[in-house]
Amino acid sequence: MSSSGSSASASCNVSGSSNSSESNKDPYPLWKFVVKGDKISGGGGNYNWKCNFCGEVKNGSYTRVKAHLLCETGKGIQTCNKVNIDDLAKLRKLHRESEDFKKSLLPKVPPFSNEPISSHTSTEATSVRLGSSDNVKKRKSNNTISNAFNMKSRDQLDSEIARMFYTRGLPFNLARNPYYVSSYTIAANSNLSGYKPPRYNKLRTTLLCKEKENVDRLLQPIKATWKTKGVSIVSDGWSDPQRRPLINIMIASETGPMFMKAIDCSGEIKDKDFIATLLSEVIDEIGDQNVVQIITDNASNCKAAGELVEGRYPHIYWTPCVVHTLNLAMKSICAAKNVLNNVEVYDECHWITEVHADALFIKNYIMNHSMRLSMFNKFSPLKLLCIADTRFASIVCMLKRLKLLKTSLQSMVISENWSLYKDDRRGQASHVREKILDEIWWDKVDYILDFTRPIYDMIRVCDTDKSSLHLVYERWDIMVQGVKDAIYKKEDFTRKNGLMRSQDELLQVPTMKFPHKDYNVFRRLFQSPDERFKINTEFAIFSQKSEGIFLNIDCMYDMALMDAKNWWATYGSQVPMLQNLAYKLLGQPSSSSCSERNWSTYKFIHSCTRNKFTPKRAQDLVYIHNNLRLLSRRSEEYTKGRSKLWDVGGDEHDNLGEVGILEMAELSLDEPEMESMIFDDVLDGKE
Repeated sequence: MSSSGSSASASCNVSGSSNSSESNKDPYPLWKFVVKGDKISGGGGNYNWKCNFCGEVKNGSYTRVKAHLLCETGKGIQTCNKVNIDDLAKLRKLHRESEDFKKSLLPKVPPFSNEPISSHTSTEATSVRLGSSDNVKKRKSNNTISNAFNMKSRDQLDSEIARMFYTRGLPFNLARNPYYVSSYTIAANSNLSGYKPPRYNKLRTTLLCKEKENVDRLLQPIKATWKTKGVSIVSDGWSDPQRRPLINIMIASETGPMFMKAIDCSGEIKDKDFIATLLSEVIDEIGDQNVVQIITDNASNCKAAGELVEGRYPHIYWTPCVVHTLNLAMKSICAAKNVLNNVEVYDECHWITEVHADALFIKNYIMNHSMRLSMFNKFSPLKLLCIADTRFASIVCMLKRLKLLKTSLQSMVISENWSLYKDDRRGQASHVREKILDEIWWDKVDYILDFTRPIYDMIRVCDTDKSSLHLVYERWDIMVQGVKDAIYKKEDFTRKNGLMRSQDELLQVPTMKFPHKDYNVFRRLFQSPDERFKINTEFAIFSQKSEGIFLNIDCMYDMALMDAKNWWATYGSQVPMLQNLAYKLLGQPSSSSCSERNWSTYKFIHSCTRNKFTPKRAQDLVYIHNNLRLLSRRSEEYTKGRSKLWDVGGDEHDNLGEVGILEMAELSLDEPEMESMIFDDVLDGKE
């Protein structure tokens, strides 16, 4: 075997090599104790070599030489059995001195860096200085690319941002927020040497006022449409964490609900006169000609206040919240009370209350104990819902979920795990098992879901921010008929008549008049006799389809197929006053749900841990938060791209397990369109 340089004359005299003053500066001192042969072609730093101690011929890099001589096992090479203990100690000392020398050549750790230099980094830096010329060029090229993109600073910034999330407990879906993304984009693309982020006081004072003015400017295009499209004033009451009574004012139109203000009513009696005065002030601020209706819940003081407003502004209607009305009717059916004026309804519907009580008992029995809940989770990928009583159609939501879990629940209670489970309350376990396996009980659940489905569907249609006022009359009749059909298919004649009488009392509106059959509608909307004559003439032309474009076959054909607003835009030019009225009416909601949902925003901002906000500052924060979301949801980026659904729920909106089933329960009733987008993404496997 050939040798090269000093390696050929190397001997087993370890002490002589270790005493050399230059040996600790040699980065690879163990090469001296083997005879290095030819380099292996295409093998990088691999050579053929012969050990000076045992005389065996090996091949490999310096790492294998080190493992052989220092008797390191598990390195893919046999250790040397001829090295005695004294020589081994001296060889290890040489190796330690060379490693210390390598570390001394590394650059110092830069200031403010929290990341320690790893052994991998140490090896790379040493290789740059001590490796072959090809490796040196390669490392220099990599360093040039890294320096060009400033990768070290980028990594450090990423770490600082991550620490901000971790230390404050910020949700990871904040990274989807378009304003979060744009803030760093501006900082990266601008020369902001020495810039410092705004401090505590500036954020809560100067910048807050400035951003509110900015949001006002951004909302001007929407406000400019109010004259032609009309608006609805939506109001609801709430109490903040300090128990101050607040009245929420929202402006709803076809562009979406806009938060206006929250009025602090501390020290005031919220009677009809007080509420009517507040609503009148808002109407005057917006412009009474822009207002189509005011929507509140069905409380007696709100109803009386609505009548006072109608007296002051005859062309403005008070509309009770349709969703609130239906929810009260459903509660009267599904949770009937045994009181004097409700005897007949209670006699016919109390069995529904009993079924719901059984369902609630099953849910609580499983969820209130970790062992039973763990057992349930093994049989079902879905979760049991904890629906608050304040949720719309809470009873139906509970039974719908229980119906979906029927097979899983039955598998659980007939399993060996359930039989072996020991509990002090064996009677309760037997009761739960009996109900879950009782097909008659499940038939009752199916029946409840069948005849409440039309009401539930009606709530879903109206409990959105979309325009639905023009759909209420027709859908109400369809809903009542759907309830009757479900009862007719199930009940015998006697019980059928009793249930139908009960639901008729709750759902029928005997004084309801269709607008086109009520002449007083035009008298209220148009005070001037001249205007009233024109609108009556136009209405006659439209109703009779007797002249002009209304005789066109396409006009008649499209009336049944096109969206109502699009139809009026296409064919309504012959009756301009009626067309403008149609634009206003077809863009209005039928419920106060947007105002009730806004309290969730208010609670998120003015929470129990942030309860020192003044009502004014909390109102400004809610104003900015709600209206920036409104503006964002109107953009195309909201439905696709990195910022898709940035304001919805958990860290990964497409993972229902992480978002939480309760949040999905809220979306399923409050925002069906949003629910559809999320669930479609899950099915398609998209982000």
